[in-house]
Amino acid sequence: MKITKLTTYRLPPRWMFLKVETDEGIIGWGEPVIEGRARSVEAAVHELSEYVVGQDPARINDIWQTLYRGGFYRGGPVLMSAIAGIDQALWDIKGKALGVPVYQLLGGLVRDKIKAYSWVGGDRPAEVIAGIEKLTQIGFDTFKLNGCEEMGIIDSSRKIDAAVAVVAQIREAFGNKIEFGLDFHGRVAAPMAKVLIKELEPYRPLFIEEPVLAEQAEYYPRLAAQTHIPIAAGERMYSRFDFKRILADGGLAIVQPDLSHAGGITECFKIAAMAESYDVSLAPHCPLGPIALASCLHVDFVARNAVFQEQSMGIHYNQGAELLDYVLNKDDFAMDDGHFYPPCKPGLGVEVNEELVVERSKPAADWRNPIWRHADGAVAEW
Repeated sequence: MKITKLTTYRLPPRWMFLKVETDEGIIGWGEPVIEGRARSVEAAVHELSEYVVGQDPARINDIWQTLYRGGFYRGGPVLMSAIAGIDQALWDIKGKALGVPVYQLLGGLVRDKIKAYSWVGGDRPAEVIAGIEKLTQIGFDTFKLNGCEEMGIIDSSRKIDAAVAVVAQIREAFGNKIEFGLDFHGRVAAPMAKVLIKELEPYRPLFIEEPVLAEQAEYYPRLAAQTHIPIAAGERMYSRFDFKRILADGGLAIVQPDLSHAGGITECFKIAAMAESYDVSLAPHCPLGPIALASCLHVDFVARNAVFQEQSMGIHYNQGAELLDYVLNKDDFAMDDGHFYPPCKPGLGVEVNEELVVERSKPAADWRNPIWRHADGAVAEW
């Protein structure tokens, strides 16, 4: 079997699908994208295609190493996302060719189900509480929400009080019937992260995500030393080499590689194993589409240290399409009691509605995250 063609489709709400064709008619699908930089990743996919077309899709490891090491300059979000989507599609092809789900090729199931959690948007307590109430009605009991709005390197007690008030009202409304993680989104610098984490401790969040940016990862062990709240990070780390440094330094309780950003299934399977050796859990980042989610699930079901899985159903970014809109076999991704179950079809297990993908890709707009500024006009982290 030989790879014959790679085709990309930029799609609403902010996704991109990749179709990899072979001379035997087996098609694989991947989801290579950087939110807000889809065209950059698309260009990288097509630039890398010269290393892929004509190759045997079964040689996933060799193709991955060629894509990663074949260029003198490597790594980073754009190149690793391009590699991720190609890698996902190759695993999809291999599973379909052999007639088995990808997790069987990775050693088989280590669990029967995985806890899902849902993002809850809104910065006002009433909005967040209403969102949680709506999602609990469809079976969720685990959530993630913004830990704060924009925050200066040194900021006011009013900003701290506002962030804590949201969390306090959630606990008052729901008690311990739900669990929630707080995503600082890299908006907080180390001096304020110390203050904010201390103030949030009484409300026992499930985890604090990206308390500071990945560029400031040296603070993870220092922040972890001052709190009992688990620290999570990893969505802006793109290879096992990035994770190697933070695992060796300690501080993280949860790693969150994104299977559409961090080199795909091949690389994230290794990251999961590295984390397990440090007794660190895995919770793949996934605010994206169905192919990205399916890729995450296959790793979740073979990694013993996987604890829960993010998914984008109802996420506030989803304007123009929902998680399963482009999927024909929606029932295979149905949740029961807030859990996902192993995909049952060969490959990644996603039957893509290709006709709809082609149609929706024609007018697809470019998504951009907002640019935030502090009161003094300086650019803020979003």
